[in-house]
Amino acid sequence: MHYQAAADQYSWGYLVPAVRSMGPDPLELVVRLASESAVVIFSVSSCCMCHVVKRLFCGMGVNPTVFELDHDPRGKEIERALMRLLGKSPSTVPVVFIGGKLIGAMDRVMASHINGTLVPLLKEAGALWL
Repeated sequence: MHYQAAADQYSWGYLVPAVRSMGPDPLELVVRLASESAVVIFSVSSCCMCHVVKRLFCGMGVNPTVFELDHDPRGKEIERALMRLLGKSPSTVPVVFIGGKLIGAMDRVMASHINGTLVPLLKEAGALWL
């Protein structure tokens, strides 16, 4: 069982180790981290909606960079910064950035997928080639 949990942890694209102290402002940190990869997901490892979003992108052949906030010493600060960006109350994860642009939480990602705008965004960001 422990082996399976470890294997599952690394099946989501590129997992990033905990963010070390990188300045006092978590909002600046979020913006910087979000711009470093084509697709960035801020997640909590035990969140079922986070699991769904990671599964969606991996199923499409996208290799997202995933920041598991519950594994990061600054995770709560980063989550509060994400809430400010989204203008939402708690439970904002997952939060997705594509091409450095904020897409939003689960509802916006799924709406983009359903209405057909997600794939063009991914292609424009260089996350999909076909």
